[in-house]
Amino acid sequence: MKIMHIDTSAKIAEKSNSRMLGQFFLKQLQQQNIDLDIDYLDLTKDVQPHLTSEFVVATYKPANERTTEMKQVLAASDVMCQRVIDADALVCAMPMYNWTIPATFKTFIDTIIRTGVTYDLFPDGTTQGKLTNKKVLFITTRGADLRSGDFQHMDAMTPVLKASFGFLGVENPQFVNAQPLQFADQEARTQALARAKEELTYIAHKWASKL
Repeated sequence: MKIMHIDTSAKIAEKSNSRMLGQFFLKQLQQQNIDLDIDYLDLTKDVQPHLTSEFVVATYKPANERTTEMKQVLAASDVMCQRVIDADALVCAMPMYNWTIPATFKTFIDTIIRTGVTYDLFPDGTTQGKLTNKKVLFITTRGADLRSGDFQHMDAMTPVLKASFGFLGVENPQFVNAQPLQFADQEARTQALARAKEELTYIAHKWASKL
């Protein structure tokens, strides 16, 4: 099973809960005797560039009409798209920053949403994502508890992830949200991580049972 494992936390590994939970999930899979081929991407070190006008023009130009310069502009995106396409599953571990996804993951999304590569655009304006049947797991860590209460309406992370990957054909991404991990006492934080590990263990068993 080939997994593209993506980390986005600005914290070093020893202090990052999202990094820790991502590693925990992969270890649970390995304990199910699954042969894993891990393609690891740390978006704090391999930061994808922001979109430019040159990129936008090149990506909408038919492939057979692109100039050498356009091909060079798209080269890094081509490589990243292929890495995503080649993976059987994506495991994306990320903290919630200011109620939404890290900026580095947004540029990653911009890099891999490509006409004719990860989705098709038809003459009538309809689209079809090309990442169907791909497992996608989002492991998120949140400072506040957004399951209910005053902060519930401030979850801008889940909608953008569902919309972006749904556009690419991922119909049922899975979410494990560890919360609250900052705006709470130590007991609540400990319980949040325990719940997340329990959910990740369950998902690992489900993935293994379908292989």
